Amino acid sequence: MPLGDGEIETRLDLVVGERTLDHGIGRALGDLVRLGLYPSEMGVDVLVLAAHVHAADTRVSRDSESQDGWTRELRLIVPVSDPDRWTAAAPTFERMLNFLTGDCWSLGFRARPRRFARVVPTSPGRLIGPPFNDLALFSGGLDSLIGVIDALEAGRTPLLISHAGEGATSDAQTTIFDALKAQYPANAFQRLRLWMAFPDGFVRGSAAENTTRGRSFLFFALGVFAGSGLDGPFTLNVPENGLIAVNVPLDPLRLGALSTRTTHPFYIARWNDALTALGIAGCIENPYWDKTKGEMVAACDNGALLTRLTPTSLSCASPTKGRWQGLGMQHCGYCLPCLIRRAALLKGLGPGADLTVYTIDDLAARTLDTRQSEGVQVRSFQLAIERLRARPALAPILIHKPGPLFDESPTRQASLADVYRRGLEEVSALLTGVRTQPG
Repeated sequence: MPLGDGEIETRLDLVVGERTLDHGIGRALGDLVRLGLYPSEMGVDVLVLAAHVHAADTRVSRDSESQDGWTRELRLIVPVSDPDRWTAAAPTFERMLNFLTGDCWSLGFRARPRRFARVVPTSPGRLIGPPFNDLALFSGGLDSLIGVIDALEAGRTPLLISHAGEGATSDAQTTIFDALKAQYPANAFQRLRLWMAFPDGFVRGSAAENTTRGRSFLFFALGVFAGSGLDGPFTLNVPENGLIAVNVPLDPLRLGALSTRTTHPFYIARWNDALTALGIAGCIENPYWDKTKGEMVAACDNGALLTRLTPTSLSCASPTKGRWQGLGMQHCGYCLPCLIRRAALLKGLGPGADLTVYTIDDLAARTLDTRQSEGVQVRSFQLAIERLRARPALAPILIHKPGPLFDESPTRQASLADVYRRGLEEVSALLTGVRTQPG
């Protein structure tokens, strides 16, 4: 493929040795086969595309490689099993990625080399298929913990999908998984984990990028890859509370780097369009789209287990930020995910029941400085709460600010506006008596 004006080419080698797929893809394929699942070649293609997206998203700096300090122009050429079908689906994937990361993506596809025309082992004949009748993302966060507890309590046998990620995230996933195995020893549920990272300097002349807005694309792709190996159509469950899923900006500044779109309805809808275009018999759903996080906690089908395992779950946006104070891995207590978590546990479990260790344990103990990270999100929430209380009719308007909702019916849009209101009220209860000021 000829280079365009100003383009820099980076080669992503997908193969190590003679036949083994690199960057964790071969290992994930082997792990899935050991679980008795044989994904489709199209499913492998989805994960290969995700590897290219992950490499570009995490190794092309927004600071140096964009004209406006944010928007990058990224072109990928990806080897796939069926280039014609992928080319037809390319506009949907480009729209999805543009929305997710705020960049300009261009996708091209070429045929795999002949010796890699088929990379999935042939499935042996079997009388009894794999035990899994449920498929869900499992991040190690509180929402995914609730999702898997609810599935297990309902007697389902889920295959949990995880991206190993950084140490704290990986540790949370392992600790929770082991505890659930001990709690439900008769259930054959399992997990599929993917390790994928690219070295600094992978893209010549560019620093790494730490905003990782595209991380959920890899997460979803791994779920689709696994789902394509199940017998028959599958549903990939993405457990996320409605307040975070819609993620209305707390203030105008949050329209950029801080406003993630990981589980936004528009993003999920584009994934479902893409699966249809590829002929993959699956869909992606968020079963908790109309619930606040506190409502998820309160309705969990095993509240006692949730209470016990909550401290091991990880919600914090930056659990390592306390190291400069000599602290270990812990929740800061004041970032946006921590505030929503604390508010949810206050509502769902009641006062004093949250045993999570927070760097700032008592938000009301002193005035929080809005010029420091400890007070920024608290003040943003206070302003958003005050704005909505003053003008309740804004809710149905504000939910459209993060992204289009034309896929949602008027009834669902009304429900999204209502879950936004209720979610802010949960946080308001947490912030009662909390004071903020600059300096």
